[in-house]
This record gives sequence, C-alpha cells and structure tokens, in this order.
Amino acid sequence: MPATWPVQLGELIRSQRAQKDCSLTDLARAVQVTKGYLSRLERGKAKPSAAMLERIAEALGIDAGPLRLLAGDLPGDVKDILYRYPAEAPALLREAFGEYSANRKALGRVRASGSTTGGTSIVDASVYAGPYETIYGDCFDWLEQRAENSIHAIVTDPPYGLREYTPAEKGKLRRGRGGVWRIPPSFDGCTRSPLPRFTVLTDDDKLALRDFFARWAVYAFRVLVPGGHVFIATNPLVSHHVYMALIDAGLEKRGEIIRLVQTLRGGDRPKNAHKEFDSITVMPRSCWEPWGLFRRPCEGRVQDNLRKWKTGGLRRVSRDQPFCDVIRSAPTRGVERDIARHPSLKPQAFMRQIVRAALPLGEGILLDPFMGGGSTIAAASAVGYQSIGIESDREFYEVAIRAIPRLAALVPNGDSNGCASASRSARNPEQHVLFDQ
Repeated sequence: MPATWPVQLGELIRSQRAQKDCSLTDLARAVQVTKGYLSRLERGKAKPSAAMLERIAEALGIDAGPLRLLAGDLPGDVKDILYRYPAEAPALLREAFGEYSANRKALGRVRASGSTTGGTSIVDASVYAGPYETIYGDCFDWLEQRAENSIHAIVTDPPYGLREYTPAEKGKLRRGRGGVWRIPPSFDGCTRSPLPRFTVLTDDDKLALRDFFARWAVYAFRVLVPGGHVFIATNPLVSHHVYMALIDAGLEKRGEIIRLVQTLRGGDRPKNAHKEFDSITVMPRSCWEPWGLFRRPCEGRVQDNLRKWKTGGLRRVSRDQPFCDVIRSAPTRGVERDIARHPSLKPQAFMRQIVRAALPLGEGILLDPFMGGGSTIAAASAVGYQSIGIESDREFYEVAIRAIPRLAALVPNGDSNGCASASRSARNPEQHVLFDQ
C-alpha cells in the first residue's frame, strides 16, 4: 500500500466532515476522543482502529467501507480473493461487495435488536469487529459439554484467590466493608479500586486453590486445539499454585508475560507499628503483574500445527517486531472503570496486545471462562477476533454485556507497548490498536 494512505484517509474524513458542516470539536465529542487526536488523524499522523473508523462513519452518517479500505483493513474474504484469484479479482470483488453490503444491513438489524437465549447472548458487534458470545453460567459445566479441540486460545483473569469471589466476600466488597478485599482510602477525591489480600489465605485456602485449577486445567486442555495457548493472570504470591496445576494437566509452560504496572499492593510498614518501624517495608511494593503463558503441545512441528490447527505460535507485533514478554501498562483508566465496574478490570491498552498475540494467524475462537467485566471479550472484538466469554456472577455478567461494545470502541492510551524496550514512538497511544496485518 502506498505510504500516503494515512494522508488520503485523513483528507477523506476532513472532506466528509466539511460536507456535513461538522466541526472538529463536534466530531470529537460524538466519537468520544480528544480534538487533538482527530486533528492528528486528519493530518495523517495517527492510525485509527477499526472500531474508531466505524464510530466516525456513524457520526458523519457515511459508509465506513471506504475509510476501512483506505486504512488497509480488508475483509478476510476480499484478501482471499486477491491472493488466490488475482486475474479474476475485479469481477469477483464486485460480486463479493454486493453480497457484503446485503450482509452488512442484516448484521445491523441483529445488532440493533440483540439476541438472548437461555442465559446466552450472541452478538455480531459489527461487520468489522469480531463477533462474540457471552454466557451466564458455570465455566466447568460449559467446558464439560464443549467439543474437544474447539477453542484456539484462552485469555483469562480468574479468581486466583477463590475466597475473594465467594458470595460472602463479594457482598462485603459491594457494601464497601472490606473482608478479604482491601478498600483503599480516597486520595484527592479519587476513589481507588479495591484489591484482594492474598496474604490472608490459609493452608486450606491454598489447597482449594490448587484443586480448583487442577480441575479447570483438565477441561481447558481438552477443549484447546493442539498448539493453543493459555494466557492466565495471576499474582506473585499464588502463581506457583496455579502454574503447577496447569503443568500437571499436560500444558507446557512457555514463559510469563510481565505486565509492568504500579499498584497499591505492598510497600507498607508494619501494621499498628508504622511509626516505630518507619524504615521497614513488610513486602516490596508491587510494580508488576505476572501472566502465565502455557500451550497445549503441538502435533509435530510448529509449522505443521500452524497449517492444520492455525495455532502453535504467537502473532508478531509487526514483521520486524516479535511479541515480547514485558509490556508496560498504566493502571486501568477511569473512563474504562466507569463503563465496567469490576474490581479486577484490566485496561484495553494491555488486553488488546495479549489477545491479538494469542491467535497467530488471526483465526479461531478465543475463550475467557472467567469473563468478569468483559475486558478480554472487548479486546477480542476490537482486534476483530471471534470470542466467547463465560461469567457465573449475575451482577458481573450484566456489567459485561453492557460494557463490552463500549470498551471495544475506546481508543486506548497510557504507557503501553509490545516490548518494554521499544522506541518512544511505538508507545504513541494512537498506535496501540492497530498493527501490521
């Protein structure tokens, strides 16, 4: 694609905005971004996400297709036609776009009406965004009934302390009473998110934790296709319990993804003796979050597995940059927490990077069996992946189904990039969503 495409895209947006007599400020307000970001986009200095182009098109009342084509984001069937039938491509594309236009209208009707049956919601987020299915229920029941070799990746942030998500502790959390949950004080009018305290886990709690993940890992192994990866969030205090359970089930440990993020965990002086021992820290201040990376063993060589199952590796950030195991990440933004009020909500700027890496060829089904506030499913939708989310708590499930489309439409920001050592320009907030296709 010519190097001038960002300028051409920006010029098209600017011309359409002028025709609609819409100011930069009005459009920025309509699509919920800053005026500065839109200005950079119109000057060809920013690379928008698919969801952002959809929102711009909707705000201006125009077809998003030309915008998407200028951005180089072709539908999968169009790419296939260009690759396999170069000579016949013009005629075939005319046919394909005619059918695509009809499908777009049909999907729009589905999107407007929604669909819910038996605790399951199936949504085609948009023509370009990935379709997703949300399920209210127990993931063990669902995994037991799911066909073998039918899931291509799992990305999840489970209740890795277990106690914090029992009905009694969730009740305390929602009443602001604490319990296992540490309710931080407000600073300068800013209310901090509650954090679970894993130092209070008893030996019985830890045994229950190991048993829980040992049982879960057996189901996960069965539904994953060979070469399918598991990204699982955990905590330095309990990660070994989780990791050994997954290894015992037959999953290969492939490393850890280190999310560099500073939270309120640790760094405190001795309780009720902070003045007496003011130079002592009981635990180091937490500045990272581990995500275990596991893989169901491949069938034969990785290249053979990729051809048969579309799995076995991780998708590169670009042709020049591999996916890396250290990712800088700001805490979840207030705007995201306002959309999805869940205590463990992870930021889209981080989630979209690991979700995108999970399907090496961009094909297959991604599962989050502990959906929570919906951040994984929103990230999958934003990068165009098909996904399934399961949540057993009714209140959190309702939060997720409302939040997913709104989170997917956000433009991420914050200090986040594919590799901690990448250049400053690679951490431009407008570059988080799109990568080389």
